[in-house]
Formats: sequence, structure tokens, C-alpha cells
Amino acid sequence: METTQPLFCMHAVSGRVPTYNHGMKRDLHIFIGPAVATALFCILFLCQLGWPVSITAAVTCLVAWWWVTEPISIPATSLIPLSIFPLLGIIDAKDAALAYGSPLVQLMFGGFLLSAAMEHSGAHRRIALMMVNLCGASSGRRLVLGFMAASAVLSMWISNAATTLMLLPIVMAVVDQSSNSRFQKALLFGVAYAASIGGIATPIGTPPNLVFMEVYKLQTGEQFTFLGWMLFALPIAAMMLPIAWLWLTRSIKSEVSVVLPEVGQWRSEEIRVLSIFAVTALLWVTRQQPFGGWSELTGLTGANDAAIALLGAGVMFVFPSGKKAEDGGALRLLDWETARTIPWGILILFAGGICIAKAFGSSGLSALLGSSFEGLGSVPVLILVLLICFSVTFLTELTSNTATATLLMPILAAVALSNEIDPRVLMIPATISASFAFMLPVATPPNAIVFGSERISVNEMVREGLMLNLIGVAIVSVYCYSVL
Repeated sequence: METTQPLFCMHAVSGRVPTYNHGMKRDLHIFIGPAVATALFCILFLCQLGWPVSITAAVTCLVAWWWVTEPISIPATSLIPLSIFPLLGIIDAKDAALAYGSPLVQLMFGGFLLSAAMEHSGAHRRIALMMVNLCGASSGRRLVLGFMAASAVLSMWISNAATTLMLLPIVMAVVDQSSNSRFQKALLFGVAYAASIGGIATPIGTPPNLVFMEVYKLQTGEQFTFLGWMLFALPIAAMMLPIAWLWLTRSIKSEVSVVLPEVGQWRSEEIRVLSIFAVTALLWVTRQQPFGGWSELTGLTGANDAAIALLGAGVMFVFPSGKKAEDGGALRLLDWETARTIPWGILILFAGGICIAKAFGSSGLSALLGSSFEGLGSVPVLILVLLICFSVTFLTELTSNTATATLLMPILAAVALSNEIDPRVLMIPATISASFAFMLPVATPPNAIVFGSERISVNEMVREGLMLNLIGVAIVSVYCYSVL
């Protein structure tokens, strides 16, 4: 489940509010979480595992409990490791502060700003309609494919929730023109599922990708590049998308006749935003490849993907949109009123996750977990990968996908290293599986948003999503085992 409060998204879209009893049960976890964490600390400390290991495990337990049950917001919970670990001497204050300034936090921040500029200009809507028109509106199945392709491509660069929210009004306008219920449901499911599938293809597509990249760097000292991630993950998205389309449209037999909204003439701000975004993406993928990339050619070897993202966002703030403000001044492609609406909470969650990963290493908990699972080296790697993919996929149906990745990445890295397995073999399948949860409305913001349309039921989502969950487990497991 992605970390933008999917339950809130669902209530906001559908008008539902939580029941009083549900709220009381949720509030109980404010007390249950610390109680469980304290009990774990006492057990570990009495077993003579030491103060650092006991504290790290207890704090992680508390954070995990509150991330899952959400008695307070996920970002608020994410402040706990940033404060408690330095306070109790598990990591020093400098390391905690560096979590906020991590290059991957900066990359996520820059990506959010670029996405905000694209949404502000309306360029993403034009791209979506152009792709749908390219696939054609005369066939119901091709229409679903067009919307799914548009959703997947947009989700590579802007958040899955924003993509789905932007496409939903267009989808509803199309749905209202058709009496074919199978087509209606396939279109709604398709947009939501494609957003989750497309998000895995780039580092900025969904937060778990960056969580993996940061923890992998902390554990191994090696850095995944923007292009390196895309070369690995894009084929999975390319395989999963048509399979999802075929599954969702299997029952559409008759043709549909709908009229799509007019695209209209290109506006200056759309052209300028897309041009800057395209240049930024090109700089990302060519920074180190081919032949050392432009960073080596120009001698700018200190450049990183975060610097490129923030430079692109800075240009958006400076570049005029072509329109005039009420006072006669030039409007910009991005202003602070728009920029401050980005999901700051995810940045806090990511920083808290980095603190947890650092505490795992400095306290010795990673080494302890690794030694505890040394016997897994005798289990065939393919079986391990299958179990991880299956567990993470279904766990994410109920928990935040970023929180799940944040908690599991240090553990999987420790297990892999202790068993002399390349950490990527266990970590990457878990990362991608965290985005492949299709069964429940609360699993991801896209699922919650289309469920809020009140055109589909939970039973229908479970029925369609269960098969895609299992297909995703199979594809991710076999592909990762074959390629890594």
C-alpha cells in the first residue's frame, strides 16, 4: 500500500468517513504499540543481546506497529527514529541529520517538484489523451489499452495517485457513455493497476524504488544509477502491463462507441514544461552511460541524479509560462503555491527509513539477523525469491508499500550477505512486489481512488486483483532469478 494515506484518499473521493468503532480500535494501538515494543526490549535485553540491539529492535517494532495500524499519521510516526536513535546513542546526531539530506531524498524532492510543474501545466492530461487516441476509440479493448498505457507512462514520472486522480475524470466521462459494465470495470481497474505497474520502471516512479537504492548503497557501498534501475525494471513493467490488459479485457466481446474529450491546441506552458522535463530525463539516463556519460565527458563527475532533478525544478521556477499575472508580471512554470502541495510526508518517511537502516548497521542488529538466518543458504534461491515476492505482495495489501520496503530492506540485505547471496537477488524482488498489490482498495492510492468512483465493489477488485497478484509474483520471481 503506497504511503499517501490511501484510506484518506478513498474517503475523500467517495465521501465515506471511518466509523466510530474503527476509530476507537485504531486509537488503542497508540498504547498497544509501545507495550509490545517495551516487551520486546525486555526480552532481548534479558537475553543479553545488549542495549543497542534491544533498543533498535524495540524502536523498529514500535514504528512498524504504528505504520501498519496508523493511530497517528505515517509521517508523524517516521519522526520517531529520527529523534530516539540519536537521543539514546544508537546513531549520532550527524548521521540522523544526514538522513534528511540524503541524495535520494533530494532526488525524490526534485522529482515531486517536476511532477507538480507538469500537473500545474496540464501537460500530463494532453499526453494521456494523445496516447489513448493513438490506440483508437472504436474498440473497447483498445480503448482500455490506451488508458492503461497512458497511466503507466505517466506514473513513471509523476506519483501513482496523481496519475489516477488526473485520469479518473476522463475515464468517468468515457464510462458514462457506455452501457457495457464489463468495459466500465475493465477501464477503471486498468487505469489503477497500470499506475502501479508503471511506477516500478524509474527510480522516482514510486518511493520503494528509492528505499532499495539507499539501503543497498548503505550495505554494499555501490550506487544504482537512474539508467541502471530503468534497464532492469522497465522490462518487468513491459511484461506485466499487456498481461494485465489481457486479463482485464478477457470478457469484453462487443464494441463500444465513445467520444473522447478534445485535446485542443498546444499551449505554451505545456510545451515548455515538457521540454524541460525531457531534457531532465535525458540528463538522468545519460549521466554515466554510454562511455562514461556526459559527467565524465565534461569532467563533472560529482554530479548526481538529485542535482539534475533540483536543477530541472529550479529552471521551472525561473522560466516564464507565457502567461501574465494580474499585476502584469510573468507567471512561471512552477510557483511555490503549487510546489508546497507536494507530499512532504513521504520525504519524512524516507528519512526515518534511512535512520532505521543506519541503526540496524551501527547497533549490530543486521549482523545478528544475518547470523540467525544463515541456514537459508541451503534453500534454493528461486524458492527464497518466490517466498519473498509472495509475502511482500500480500503484506502490502494491508500496509504502506514504502513502510514495508523500509522495514524489509535492511533485513533482506543482512540475510543475503550472511548467506553469501548478492543482496540484489532478495532486495529487488521485494521492492517491486511492494508495488504489485491489486486486490484491495486500501492496498494502493490508485485502487482507493477508482474504488471511490462507486462503480466497482470490493469483491470485484479481489477477484480481478488476486490473479494479477499471483501473476506478478511469478513474473518478478522468475525474471529476477534469471537476470540477477
